[in-house]
Amino acid sequence: MTTDHATPASHLDVLVRGRGPALLLAHGAGGGIEGNFGLVLDDLAQDHILVGPHYPGAGGSALAIEPLDLDDLADRLVAAAVAAGQDSFAVLGESLGSAVAVRIATRHPDRVRALVLTAGFATADPVLALAAQLIKSLAAAGQWEDVARLALLSCMSPADLADLEPAALDEPVAQTLAAMPPGILDHFDLVSRVDVRADLAKVSVPTLVVAPTGDRLVLPESSYRLAAGIPDARLIELPGAAHILNPADRTTWLRHVREFLAALPAQSE
Repeated sequence: MTTDHATPASHLDVLVRGRGPALLLAHGAGGGIEGNFGLVLDDLAQDHILVGPHYPGAGGSALAIEPLDLDDLADRLVAAAVAAGQDSFAVLGESLGSAVAVRIATRHPDRVRALVLTAGFATADPVLALAAQLIKSLAAAGQWEDVARLALLSCMSPADLADLEPAALDEPVAQTLAAMPPGILDHFDLVSRVDVRADLAKVSVPTLVVAPTGDRLVLPESSYRLAAGIPDARLIELPGAAHILNPADRTTWLRHVREFLAALPAQSE
């Protein structure tokens, strides 16, 4: 008998790819499946089936008509996995997706095999809360290019930014602006309200917490608190890594995640 909450129809744009044990992907605010996981999708799909739902207002998912609710979003991601034929899965959550993943694990414990939480938080730390307020204020004033500049500054490492010529910043700003989904304000509104601190002690599955130590959008301390609050969670650090992992840091991330997933008990048929 399952202890799951009811899972409504997903009605989300969902990427499904690969074969093998299932991985449910939970992306970050203002991002998407390709934006967060694009560097590792092909690799992971070689021996896992990936289910990547886009939040309302991201990918091909319609904009929300009311403020996003964490329980509803968690249930809709689970519904997307079930609709794809996957009754159980590990959840890979990044940034906001980490809080979504934790809530999935506590609302649907019979379906979740493991969690991987990267650059995550249980509730918005001061840096993230200030960034969310700035994004909403700038957007309200129509200053979308400044939203893109803030995102670029917050999500890239100082080392990666140092490789850019100041005169050439217009191009990455334009690329960041073009990549921002229509639902970005809804996503950051949810960021400002999320609080899964009470859920952490209830997580009962193997959990890997990955802390990029150079993150300037979500403090590394937020990852440390996730790891401290989840029973027996394993913490690894990515020294100097930014909020959005560059190819080298993502390669290191992939190695750790593959080792973690390989150590999970075999999935019953």
